[in-house]
Amino acid sequence: MSAVNTSITINAPVNDVWNVALDPWRLGDWVTIHRKVHSAPKRKLKLGDEIEQTMALRGAPFKVTWRITELSPPYSATWEGKGPAGSKAITTYRLESVRDTTEFHYTNEFIAPGGAVGRIAASALVGGLPLSEAEASLAKLKEILESGD
Repeated sequence: MSAVNTSITINAPVNDVWNVALDPWRLGDWVTIHRKVHSAPKRKLKLGDEIEQTMALRGAPFKVTWRITELSPPYSATWEGKGPAGSKAITTYRLESVRDTTEFHYTNEFIAPGGAVGRIAASALVGGLPLSEAEASLAKLKEILESGD
């Protein structure tokens, strides 16, 4: 298993950050590896909801089905994803309100298929890319919220 942990301070109220981050139809605005939402509710997300999404790493697209397994608006959400070849991921957003700003804490745990050999191959293939993409995504989210878009 590999894990990515990063955070950013966004100069916006926690509810505003939550509303953008938890809107699957806005993923293309800020998630750098996002390519398309295939299906998602058109309402505010609820526990157990599923989202089908195509993402891409190093130009290779792949489809993931995410299910919300923990939800505590506007402070935390956990998604469990199933991807190609039995791969899995767990992504957590944790938001903290600090005066008029929001601390956005992001965690992603990727479980490669194929045991130890799969983990080694996945590490060689993606290297530090997941962390740099997570940081770039959070920077885009910050830009959107601080510019009022």
